[in-house]
Amino acid sequence: MRKDAERNRARIVAAAREVFSDRGLEAPLEEIARRAGVNIATLYRRFPDRAALVEAILTEKMTAFAEAAERALAAEDPWEGFSACVEDICAMQAADQGVTEAFTTCFPSSAGLEEPRARALGALGALVARARDAGALRADFTVQDLLLFLMANAGVLRATRDAAPDAWRRLVGFLLSACRAEAAGTLLPPAPTADELHQAMLAVHPFK
Repeated sequence: MRKDAERNRARIVAAAREVFSDRGLEAPLEEIARRAGVNIATLYRRFPDRAALVEAILTEKMTAFAEAAERALAAEDPWEGFSACVEDICAMQAADQGVTEAFTTCFPSSAGLEEPRARALGALGALVARARDAGALRADFTVQDLLLFLMANAGVLRATRDAAPDAWRRLVGFLLSACRAEAAGTLLPPAPTADELHQAMLAVHPFK
């Protein structure tokens, strides 16, 4: 790649990181090109479609998501590991709107994003099982419930990001309190299946 092409790519990636963080993954590509100081044709020469650009920006963040879940598995106390992981991931959502959407969207054509997602889901499943087996997490809690937490947090963040940017912290506090084993006093409706959530996540932000 020529030096000018390398510079253009770096400028596009930097601009996309800012725009996706501020406006989400469906932000206009024209806005990214404008911020990068290139025309839209130059952007498409470097990234043939939106999915390619999203992959370039978010693969690192999805890997951080997986690493947070894996670190939590090393915590001595199963509940502390579980609750710290939930707080860390929700904080990552709060810090970046693109991440908020990436955690609740599937990218089946992007191996770069789906590999760390699968890695994260594996660690989250182990984290949930560990806390549940220790008697700290309610017995009916599943990894699908944790994905519902992220979806709920995404909705709160969209509604309150400007007016009450810390409101998500209260939501997370309530959710963690509700899923402690000692709080399990009533029988809940069944959790959605993994396939149902997968279909929901595929439909959230279809790339066009």
